[in-house]
Amino acid sequence: MTIAIVRETADGEKRVAATPETVRKLVALGADVAVEAGAGAAAAYPDEGYRQAGARVGDRAATLAGAEIVLAVQGPAADSLAGAAPGAWIVAALNPFADRARINGYAAAGYEALAMEFMPRITRAQSMDILSSQSNLAGYKAVLDAAAVYGRAFPMMMTAAGTISAARVFVMGVGVAGLQAIATARRLGAQVSATDVRAATREQIISLGAKPIFVEDVAGIEGEGAGGYAGEMSPAYQAAQAELVSGHLAKQDIVITTALIPGRAAPRLVSEAQVASMKPGSVIVDLAVEQGGNVEGAVAGETVVRHEVTIVGHRNMPSRVATDASALFARNLYNFLAAFWDKDASRPMLPEGDEIGEAIRLTRGGQVVSARLLA
Repeated sequence: MTIAIVRETADGEKRVAATPETVRKLVALGADVAVEAGAGAAAAYPDEGYRQAGARVGDRAATLAGAEIVLAVQGPAADSLAGAAPGAWIVAALNPFADRARINGYAAAGYEALAMEFMPRITRAQSMDILSSQSNLAGYKAVLDAAAVYGRAFPMMMTAAGTISAARVFVMGVGVAGLQAIATARRLGAQVSATDVRAATREQIISLGAKPIFVEDVAGIEGEGAGGYAGEMSPAYQAAQAELVSGHLAKQDIVITTALIPGRAAPRLVSEAQVASMKPGSVIVDLAVEQGGNVEGAVAGETVVRHEVTIVGHRNMPSRVATDASALFARNLYNFLAAFWDKDASRPMLPEGDEIGEAIRLTRGGQVVSARLLA
């Protein structure tokens, strides 16, 4: 069977869905791998590396001709996949809630769309989880971007000329990105604190050497969402959280916000008034800016200054570390295909009723079949 790796067309997307390492492994499984010329160039994976790994490299038409599986980082438009086999799998991050028209296009074209961001958070799917692998790098890069903008040093420094105090970093939202942000800020020598609506994260924060900032004794907290994600907060919790955070934010030098709720707009964590309360020269990095933002005044794709506070709103943070992000993303895709590879059929097969297949399959047989999209 032919597996095609296409070049990304989304603005600013530097990642690629396969690397020479994963191509070599796919070829070893028995796949014929075709790579669109230049697909990995922006991530520092030249065409020659793919050729040496056993792939065919050519233009888009040659790459897609007869392809039964198409791998991508961001799902390509259905009309850009001419030549792919009927019923071909489209395996990528498909942004199903925000781009339903594209999903409908896959259904109309007869493709079987598999949304990797819908991968269930179960033990056997951990190595296939693109959200975790990419969020980890996003949290790391957010701290580095904050450090680049911040006009002072991170660690405490004692010199003959005097002592420099450690930067105060506050991480809001302690999922994968938040945990990596805590760890990175700590490695740089900052004094770190963090908060989350999920009580279970308290021990994780402490284990990384940061100070947990939590609302106590408030009824109606609904922070524990399905699948390990944060859910919505009760009105009582929101009010208590706002009061607690307001006092804490005013003392911080750098704030990293990471809070997301799948299928919903990002929760507002930092108001205009709270931004205004921060010290001049402070920095906020909003990792949720593409889903509406955690910070009032954050602008997707821009760095803005409000009340003498810099608010960084980079889009697609993992793409800013494209080489490593591609390597992890590509391994996630390979691990998925290899887990379901049928040696006799020489292709991956998703068994009926399998938890992973049921979770990630969006379209099949010309119809949208995902329960999450049809709900």
